[in-house]
Amino acid sequence: MKKLGINTTCVHIGEVKDTQFKGAISPIFMSTSYAFDGVEVKRYPRYLNTPNQEALCKKIAALEKTENALIFGSGMAAVSHTLLAFLQKGDHIVLQQTLYGGTYNFVVEEFEKFGIEYTFTKSLKIDDFKKAIKPNTKVLFIETPSNPLLTITDMKAVADVAKENGLITMIDNTFATPINQTPIDFGIDIMIHSATKYMGGHSDILAGAVAASNQQIERIWNIAKNLGGSLSDFTVWMLERSLKTMNLRVKRQSKNALKMAKYLEKHPKIAKVYYPGLKTHPQYALAKKQMKRFGGMLSFELKEGIDAMEFQKNLQLIKPSMSLAGVESTTLSPAQTSHALLSSEAREKQGIKDGLIRFSVGIEEVKDLIVDIEQAIEKSLV
Repeated sequence: MKKLGINTTCVHIGEVKDTQFKGAISPIFMSTSYAFDGVEVKRYPRYLNTPNQEALCKKIAALEKTENALIFGSGMAAVSHTLLAFLQKGDHIVLQQTLYGGTYNFVVEEFEKFGIEYTFTKSLKIDDFKKAIKPNTKVLFIETPSNPLLTITDMKAVADVAKENGLITMIDNTFATPINQTPIDFGIDIMIHSATKYMGGHSDILAGAVAASNQQIERIWNIAKNLGGSLSDFTVWMLERSLKTMNLRVKRQSKNALKMAKYLEKHPKIAKVYYPGLKTHPQYALAKKQMKRFGGMLSFELKEGIDAMEFQKNLQLIKPSMSLAGVESTTLSPAQTSHALLSSEAREKQGIKDGLIRFSVGIEEVKDLIVDIEQAIEKSLV
C-alpha cells in the first residue's frame, strides 16, 4: 500500500477488524484471560498485548513514523517506564532545564534511591548539553515545546550530540503531537506522550504512550511487564476512537492558538505571551524549522494589578481546569497545579512565576474566546 495521508492514518491504521459482524469500528475485547495452547501469541493484559492494545500501538507508531509503540496507564507511567528501562545504578542522564513538573519531580525524588545521577542543563543551548555529559551518561531527555513556557529545543542538535557520544535521546512530544512535529525526522530515538492530552483530546481518558524502534520498545516492555502499568481495554478503545480525529482537532486548536496569541500580545492588560508561533518568541525561527504548526498551547502573564486566580474565576466560557488539550478551552496556574510539586526556588529557576496562566486553546470560535477574556479582565479590574 502506498504511503497514506495523515487523516487516513488516524482513521484506518491500527483498527481491530470486526470479522464476525463487519462493524465499521473496532470491537472491544474485554477479556483478561486468553488461550495459551495452540496460539501464536500468548495474550495477557499486563503484557500489553491484548487485541485492542496491540492494534492501538500500530496506530501510534504509524503517526510517529516508528517501528513500534507501547501504551500505559498515564503519561508519567510512560515517562517512568522508559527512563528506568535505559538507566540503572551508576548511570547518568542529562535533562533540559524546562520540563513538565511531574517529570522533574520523578527525577529529583526517585533517582537517588536507584543510584541514578542526573544533571539539568542551565539553558537550552546545545553547549550546555555538551558540558553536562559525563563518562557515565546514557540518556539525553528533552521536551519541546516545553510545559508551561513553550520553550523550543533544537532536536537535531541534541540528536547529533547524542550520536557523537553514543547516547539515547528521548523527547516528551505531548504538546506538539505527531501532527505538528515528528522528532524521528530530526534524529530523536524515543517519543513519549501523555496520551491523556491531545491523543485523547476529550478530557475523558488517562493514558500514556511511547514510540520507538522494535529493539527499544522491547527493552521498555521488559520492565513494563514487571511494573504492570497497563490500560483497560475500554480505555484503549476510547483512545483509538479519539486518535481518529486528532489531526482535525489539533489543526483547529493550533490555528485558534495562533490567533489568540496574537490578540493577547497586543492586549494592554497582558504583560507577556509565551507562544512559539509569535515572531517575538526568541526561538521562533527554530520552531518554524522543526514544527509544521505551533500547537494549541500558550501561556501568558497578566499585568500588575490583575490577580491571576481572580481572572480565572471570572471566566464564563473558558474553564479553569487541571489538565489540557481537550476540545474545550481551559486555563490553569502552573504554580498551583502542574508545577506545584516543585519548590518556589525550582519554579523561579525555570521562569515560572506565580501569576503565569497556561492556556489550552480549544476548537471554539475565536471571537467567543476573546469576548470571554475581555469580560474576565474587566471584572478583575473592579
